[in-house]
Amino acid sequence: MRFPLFVAAVSRRSGLAPESAAIVARAVLQTVVERMTGSPPIDPTGYLPTELTDAVSPGGPTDFLRRVGERAGVDERTAAAGAAAVFATLRETVTVGEFQEMVARLPTASGDIDSIAG
Repeated sequence: MRFPLFVAAVSRRSGLAPESAAIVARAVLQTVVERMTGSPPIDPTGYLPTELTDAVSPGGPTDFLRRVGERAGVDERTAAAGAAAVFATLRETVTVGEFQEMVARLPTASGDIDSIAG
């Protein structure tokens, strides 16, 4: 799926304007990449520039949404709606195995990432 189609799906699911959905989607994907553990960080979607896949930073769902909100310049409620829409879109975009592997690689030390990923 191309990024414009991905953003359109996120926009539709979240109720955000396409421009805002693109900003939030990038923030969510960047934060996902940073939080992945267990192997060198990679872009699970093929949408991010290589320079965004260099850092791994663990944390729970609250930290995840805080980081998304900071990156996107939105409040926590908008970050949560956008993150839920991104994960829902990813579930339709990648195989079940790829999605489960991605979610399994997210740290859950301070909470359950499933509360975001659905």
